[in-house]
Amino acid sequence: MLLVRSVLFNIAFYTNLIVRMIVLSPIYFLMPRKAAYRIPKAWAASCNWLMAKIVGATFEIEGLENVPEGGCIFAPKHQSAWDTVALLPWQRDPVYILKRELMWIPLFGWYAAKQKMIPVNRGARGKVMVDVMNRTKEEMANNRQLIIYPEGTRRAPGAEPQYRYGIARIYRDVGVPVVPIVAHWGLFWGRRKLIKYPGHFKVRILPPIAPGMDPDAFYAHLVETLERESDRLLVETVAANPHLPLPPSAVKRLAELKAQTAA
Repeated sequence: MLLVRSVLFNIAFYTNLIVRMIVLSPIYFLMPRKAAYRIPKAWAASCNWLMAKIVGATFEIEGLENVPEGGCIFAPKHQSAWDTVALLPWQRDPVYILKRELMWIPLFGWYAAKQKMIPVNRGARGKVMVDVMNRTKEEMANNRQLIIYPEGTRRAPGAEPQYRYGIARIYRDVGVPVVPIVAHWGLFWGRRKLIKYPGHFKVRILPPIAPGMDPDAFYAHLVETLERESDRLLVETVAANPHLPLPPSAVKRLAELKAQTAA
């Protein structure tokens, strides 16, 4: 049954994406940028609905009151394709720094360009990165919310962290609050996994880190906060969903946390 539900979800997910892009593109590209954002937000909400109705996976959000009114940086743990879109309906005007290759994808790249997403060549240095930072400052000046995954790529639940320092540089140069976010999406929709699992879990939006800290101190504080709260939420999520088959990284981390508690 899990396989059947997962296959049905995948078919519905991609059909929903393709049909919406084709049918709504003329409207999307004629609308002003901010108004047009309602179309991808509605698509993201429909993805959450499909996960709930077909797979049986649902979530709730804690801490929406922690999101600042003006420009800020969201710093989520990144585990799944799901976490790249699931929170979009609750974000006012998000902007992503993304691989430039994604901008070359027909329709998707055009959608992203209209929303002024910031492409970057990951291997670039010097002037290219200066241009990326200038673009970032421009978008943040318009009270947008920048989405940055501090680890840079998806990591399995409970995996040893591999944070990158780039977010500390952006924090230093942009001067806005950083909002850490933890959730264990990967237990329900794993990286490059066909099977999706039912259950209910929490997304936790943590109190913002105010601008003005020394970058090194900020980086250490962000990593410590994300890892501490991610561990705490891993224990809660697994306890609330005892049916889940856990990846080895989660099994190992839970054993380490249990040993720490017993010591």
